[in-house]
Amino acid sequence: MSIKNFNSNVNSIPELAPQWQKLNLREILKKKAAFVSISQNKGLYTSEGGLGHERHYERGSLEATIRTVEAARKRDNFVSYNWVGYNIYRHDYPQSVFDQAQYSTWVENIDVSEDKIRFDNELADELQQVVQPGDNHFFEQALQSAFFGTQLPLELQRKQVEVIVFTGVHLDWCVEGNVRIARDNGYLPIVIGDATGCELEEQEPAAFERINNIFAPVLSSEQFVSLLNDEE
Repeated sequence: MSIKNFNSNVNSIPELAPQWQKLNLREILKKKAAFVSISQNKGLYTSEGGLGHERHYERGSLEATIRTVEAARKRDNFVSYNWVGYNIYRHDYPQSVFDQAQYSTWVENIDVSEDKIRFDNELADELQQVVQPGDNHFFEQALQSAFFGTQLPLELQRKQVEVIVFTGVHLDWCVEGNVRIARDNGYLPIVIGDATGCELEEQEPAAFERINNIFAPVLSSEQFVSLLNDEE
């Protein structure tokens, strides 16, 4: 499968923070692992999508996600594959008063049909082509995490997962939120930087620095593949 890589953010990925340089990531990536794609919906990955103006379909993260998942499929220790969607309109989410105020503000003056909502919520076509039987596809129910109100925690526990490899958008929101919660729940999260993206490209360096310095290693998809293949 070939996806043109228009404008990858790979050059914004920082050097591994000193603490991660002390680790043998090759050995860590041999532990039981899960792949988790966050919010890689048509609403973000098509020009006609509700958030198509962010142009993620031209920013390289689809190509990097496919490179990542295809490499993981070749390793027996990757025991769980999860495609986590989200409804960008959030009309059917459980809501606190904060959520009601925030979600309603985001969709003010937006008139969308049920067909448009269904379209925006579908997994990007390019990723549908790499989904396999046994993969999980479900939707976030919270502001920025798949660890609440979904099957993900039980999936990880039952399969005794230790490492979680994250791709998706938005890097500084749902990806970072999931990484923080994964870390605090004892998992070893790893972010594939060029398989992610912020709303704006200029927001990405700061998000990479924050995540890499505090919460989890940030790798490029090529670094990830090299580590899986025991390449120097």
